[in-house]
Amino acid sequence: MSNKINSFVVADPAKCIGCKVCEVACAVSHTQYGVVTAGTMEDPVIPRLYLVKTPEVTMPVQCRHCEDAPCANSCPVGAISQEKNVIVINETECVGCKTCMIACPFGAIDLVPKYVKGEEITQRVLKSETQDGLVEKAVVYASKCDLCISRPDGPACVENCPEKALEVVKPAVLKKERNRDAALSLLESVKKFIG
Repeated sequence: MSNKINSFVVADPAKCIGCKVCEVACAVSHTQYGVVTAGTMEDPVIPRLYLVKTPEVTMPVQCRHCEDAPCANSCPVGAISQEKNVIVINETECVGCKTCMIACPFGAIDLVPKYVKGEEITQRVLKSETQDGLVEKAVVYASKCDLCISRPDGPACVENCPEKALEVVKPAVLKKERNRDAALSLLESVKKFIG
């Protein structure tokens, strides 16, 4: 297995308590203004992973950084690419067409409004109809986990999870560990059979 296969973050639903620390850590790590805590953020908390709570499971869902990346293959403007084995979205090139959302098999992409220093950025021409009449329409862009590519310590969600429910999966390492575990299990079975 190639070491160039993309890593991703996965959650252990047996450990996740649904506290949303992962979402806050994600949002804080992606703000542009040197935020120390979520309370000092000027922009709304907009994470790049999505906590799912159902009667059966509670866990965050995020980008798997697919090798064939259907989001990147479907993007009509080429705003999604691979950098350092991470699938990333260029927010300035994204036109908010939602094609990547449809293509993603994990629901890991969302369209989010763009903020600069706490102010929502609006479009010049398009308007939205509300109960108060026409208002300026927000500029939106596709957003998803980027494995905190610019963060030296790796994904903030993994580092800050109080239950250690999140883990960075490196497929080549995982395969070697599973091969080793299978070999040891087979050895034990053979010992029991032979005596």
